[in-house]
This record gives sequence, C-alpha cells and structure tokens, in this order.
Amino acid sequence: MKNRNQYSEIEDFLADESFRLWMRSKEDSNGWEEWTLENPKRAKLVEEARLWLLAMEVPEDNVSQEQLDAALQNTWMKIEKAEQESKMELKLIQLWNTSWFRKIAAILVVGLLSFYAYDNYFSTERYAANYEQIVSNLDEDGLIEQINNSNKPQILTLSDGSSVLLQPKSKLSYPKLFEGNERNVYLSGEAFFEISKNPKKPFFVHANEIVTKVVGTSFRIKAYADQSDVEVVVRTGKVKVNAEKLIRNSSQEEIVLLPNEALRFERKNKTFDKITDITLDKSISSSVKSIEQLSFEFSDIPVAQIFKTIEQAYSVEIDYPKQQLEKCHLTTSLSDQPLPEKLKIICKSIGENSSYTMNGNQITIVSKGCN
Repeated sequence: MKNRNQYSEIEDFLADESFRLWMRSKEDSNGWEEWTLENPKRAKLVEEARLWLLAMEVPEDNVSQEQLDAALQNTWMKIEKAEQESKMELKLIQLWNTSWFRKIAAILVVGLLSFYAYDNYFSTERYAANYEQIVSNLDEDGLIEQINNSNKPQILTLSDGSSVLLQPKSKLSYPKLFEGNERNVYLSGEAFFEISKNPKKPFFVHANEIVTKVVGTSFRIKAYADQSDVEVVVRTGKVKVNAEKLIRNSSQEEIVLLPNEALRFERKNKTFDKITDITLDKSISSSVKSIEQLSFEFSDIPVAQIFKTIEQAYSVEIDYPKQQLEKCHLTTSLSDQPLPEKLKIICKSIGENSSYTMNGNQITIVSKGCN
C-alpha cells in the first residue's frame, strides 16, 4: 500500500484499513484527523471518501426503479458540477462506465433518500465542539470540574492566582496545578476571567467552538451550549481568539481583541464578527456585569468603601474588623488584577499584620488596624 501522502483517489482511502477504522469507530491511532487538517484539498478528498464509505454501509430500502434512476441521475449531476475544477471529475466520468461504480452509486442514492438523519449526525460531529466532547478527548487526568447550580455568581481561584467569576448554570474544568508551558481551562456557560500575568505560560480558555489565548488580562466569555452565539468581551489587556481545532477552517485567521472590543461567533453560519465598540452593540452592552463597570482606581478612599466595591463586583461577602479599620484610607490601583492579588495589595497597604482567607464566596480579613 502506498504512503497516504500519495493518495489522490477515493479508492486509495477506501482500500486503507486504518482509514475505514477511523471512519467507523472514530479510533484514530494513526493521526488521520491531524493529517487531514494539514491541507484543505486533502480534507475535501477525505470527505468524499467518507461519503462513499457511508453509502456502502447503508442498507437497501424499498425504493422503486423509477425513483432510483431519477435520484441517481440527480446525484451524478451534483457530483459532476462539484468536481468540475479538479482532476477527480475526469476519473469519475471514466468510472461511471464501470459496473462496480454504478453499484456503489446506486447504494449512495438509497442512502441519500434518508440523508437528513445521517447529515444531521455527521455535520454535528464535524463542526460541533462542545464542552463535553472537548473534555472527554483530553489526555489530562485529575481535572477539577466546578458547576454553579446556584442563582448567583461563584468566585474561583486557580493555582496560578487567576480568578474566575462563574455565572449561574455554568461550569469550568481546570487542573489542580498548571503543568507544562500552557495553562488550559474549559468553559461551558459564562464567566469573567482575570488572568495572572505569565508571558512564558499563556492562558487558554476553551469555550465550546472557540479558544481564547491570553497572557494577563481581564475578559468575559459567554458560551452556553443551548444559545446561538458565543461571545468574548475584553475589559483590559489583549486576547487572541480562534476556532477550536475540531471546527477550524484553514482560512480562519486569529482575531485580536483590545479593551472594549468583542467578538461574536455565530454557530449557525460558523462566522466570526468582530465588534470594535461594545457600546454600539445593544446585546453586549446590555449584558455587561458589575465587575466590568466598576472602577478599581482608589484615591484616599475608606477601606470599608473599597471592600464594598469588591463585594458588589464579585458577589462575595467580606468580614473585616470594622472598628480597627474605621479610619483607614487607601490610595491604590487594583485594576487588571485577579481577586487574590487585589486582596493581597489591600492587606499589605493596611499593614503588615493584616491578612485574608477565602472560603468560596466568603472572605475574612484579619487586621489590628492601619500602620
């Protein structure tokens, strides 16, 4: 059998046992998926081979000869038109005069009579990249899955110091420790991220069909499985967005987003729409959360008021010694900082004897007063 890099005909694929195994059982021990995505022309040929393989496995139905002939003729015209700019056209015309090819074509026509069900199945498989599918295909062990079944946001702190404000009916999977040269988390639903800066170890959020790459910034992703769009909204810093590998088109370029810019991925058309001013988009501007609107720049502000701002932004409760901190005022910048870093800065500014602990959405400040 010749090397698959030399495959140029459909029958080359049909004769390859490992290709047939991949199509039937999705067992990809020979790296067919990665090999296919390397070349658009190659991907087209692989898709044609998949359709023929599907057709040969479709059982015959009670179809009249008249229906079969009409459907067969219609199918052949579509194939001929689709392949008119490639070398495949000439080969198909030659094969049409062979008896075995006519038999396969007839089987294909029978399959096309029930095409809707098969098409739904395979198009979903080819293009959908949902949370469960992505997580189940990971080689990583020991992922922690946090599901917010409450009616208010939940704050999560990751091992690198990043914070995630997870909205109701949302879930996030992440490792206990980020190993290797990347930080990867997996989202279904909506969350606001504040990423700890580490240029040598970029942070990736996989949210159904899209993946967002950052180094250190704050942004919101909305990717509910049952909604028509996926959205990324940047508050500070810069992010890069692309389609997940499972649905990526070779012509799709990485999209860069800056503060107050957004991106909308339309699932139906599988298109990306960059929005350079979120205030002009009613859907996005109306969904902006408190944490995206509040300022974390403080100039001679009472500590109590700073804590109140944090409570409002993160939907947390802060317990602190009110009498000891009653006269404490701070001047500090807490923008573009994850929640744990904000709390560290506040405690250090109050005094060396101050510290904090977090238990879910409950924060406790211990302090003997200001310096």
